[in-house]
Amino acid sequence: MTKHSNQTQEENLDVLEAHLAGTLKRVTPSNDVVQRLRGRIQIPTRSEITLRLTDWRRLLLIFGGVMSGMMLIVTLARAFYYLTGRKSTI
Repeated sequence: MTKHSNQTQEENLDVLEAHLAGTLKRVTPSNDVVQRLRGRIQIPTRSEITLRLTDWRRLLLIFGGVMSGMMLIVTLARAFYYLTGRKSTI
């Protein structure tokens, strides 16, 4: 792309952003919604995070499960490719 087309695209994007900023209204949620969200979102403390990271058995189990699942998907994909990709040469 040329410098001129990049400049034109940026100008078009700026115009679009200005138009959207003028048409969209800011909406404030009710206190009830905010309280329910705060109740659902639970950020773990630093000690909980470090405790989870030091649990090597769990991490190894999760890693092994992910790798096994990936190998299964790759194997199935190769088998389907092999079965459907073959042409009979009779």
